[in-house]
Amino acid sequence: MPVTTVGAIGGLILAIVLILRKVPPVYALITGALVGGIVGGAGLTQTVELMVEGAEGIIPAVLRILAAGVLAGVLIESGAANSIANAVVEKLGEKKALLSLILATMALTAAGVFVDIAVITVASIALAIAYKAGLSKTAILLAMVGGGKAGNIMSPNPNTIAVSEAFQVPLTSVMAAGIVPAVFGIFVTYIMAKRLVHKGSFVGERGLEEGEGKKLPPVTLALTAPIIAISLLVLRPVAGIEVDPMIALPAGGLVGAIVMGKWRSINSFIITGLGKMSAVAVLLLGTGAIAGIISNSTLQYLLIDTIEYLGLPSYALAPVSGIFMGGATASTTAGSIVAAEVFSGTLLEMGVSGLAGAAMIHAGATVIDHMPHGSFFHATAGSVLMSIQERVKLIPYETVVGLTLAVVSTLIFGVFQLF
Repeated sequence: MPVTTVGAIGGLILAIVLILRKVPPVYALITGALVGGIVGGAGLTQTVELMVEGAEGIIPAVLRILAAGVLAGVLIESGAANSIANAVVEKLGEKKALLSLILATMALTAAGVFVDIAVITVASIALAIAYKAGLSKTAILLAMVGGGKAGNIMSPNPNTIAVSEAFQVPLTSVMAAGIVPAVFGIFVTYIMAKRLVHKGSFVGERGLEEGEGKKLPPVTLALTAPIIAISLLVLRPVAGIEVDPMIALPAGGLVGAIVMGKWRSINSFIITGLGKMSAVAVLLLGTGAIAGIISNSTLQYLLIDTIEYLGLPSYALAPVSGIFMGGATASTTAGSIVAAEVFSGTLLEMGVSGLAGAAMIHAGATVIDHMPHGSFFHATAGSVLMSIQERVKLIPYETVVGLTLAVVSTLIFGVFQLF
């Protein structure tokens, strides 16, 4: 291998340091990849070639992610996301406030909304409920983050698309693989959130925001977009008709907009969705660059040797690599794609099925993707007006939720090999 382990790890560390210093993540990752390759002994020319090769490998996933922007834009801008969230909260009522926040955030992310956007969307409702019910900010934020993590591993989100592309397995299969772990994640989130209702700061009147008075579509119509998109994707396993996510996701968004009577605003929805997905697509290009360096380094063999030394089974490489890369990039999407691009071939050679590898890497990437050098940490803190010091205290609880998802997924697809 042309790149040493020291070079690969050094590149990752440099990328993390640059991100902490507010350098745009894509440039931080590219710089880390460049320095890592050179320090690792590849030389300037070969380092660039490896970076380009890594970026080229994720272009198919990038195209599908950009197409998914139509669905995301429709859900966010039409008011469909707010309508779905409100419906869940109203159905369960204030007595089950924490459960309603968990399920509302889960529903949005499962429908295809970014997890940070889902938390921000539900936060306005959560703050009002917390003020009335006397719940702490810590409890409501954990509820939303836990629900978001659960929905994130079973949704047509960028991370799911990227992992399914890397392992060449149907998107719907990876989504379905996250359902059982998500149920356990919801349960653990609810138990911990209940214990935190009186810990931390509370919401004051100044923390509440007046609603915009925007008329929201009925929830039955709001659900049309995700239902159409998922139904098209399900045609492959059900009827043997393959509809690529590049077609199914935007089709769902367009039909949903028309059904909600928002067809005149479709172009503005698409522009918003493209803006959201463009940031992810650009980030993935940087992720691909550093993946190209890592996949051509001895780091993967070090990780494999460590797992063997500890006496762990070969399939443990999947969740462990997801955890490692998710924490390094502080992103489920970036962590999933780096781990999948680097270790998919090795896992398949070890006899781990594509679906099992994708599911375990995907779940593993949620364990420590909420670290302070990522945008999710700061976006969620801002959504409930929480201080950074208090937000840091939430990290162990979020980690337990992510670890639950990873452990259950590993039990299903690794230990028991049920699928």
